[in-house]
Amino acid sequence: MLLCAGIAVLPAPATAQSQACAPRDIVIARLAEKYGETRHSIGLGNNNAVMELFASDETGSWTITVTTTNSITCLVASGLAFETLAESPAAEETDA
Repeated sequence: MLLCAGIAVLPAPATAQSQACAPRDIVIARLAEKYGETRHSIGLGNNNAVMELFASDETGSWTITVTTTNSITCLVASGLAFETLAESPAAEETDA
C-alpha cells in the first residue's frame, strides 16, 4: 500500500524485517479505506506502546499495529482468514 505525501510505503503483508511506519491517523485511514479494516482489540505494551488489531469482517484481512507515544504507528504483521473467537479458559484438572 502506498501512503500519500510520500510519508512511507506500507507493504502488505508487513514483516518484522520490513516494518513500515507513519503517523497514526494516516495508517488507520489507509487500513479502513483500502482494506475495510476496523479496530477489533487493543493492548498496552512496553514503554506505553499501544498494540491494536484491525480486521475486516467481510474479507478476513487483518493487521497488527504498534503506536509509540509520539503517535507513530508501525505495521507489525498482517494476513488473512481473521476470525473472532469467544473461548473460555480451559478448566483446571483436579485429582479426585
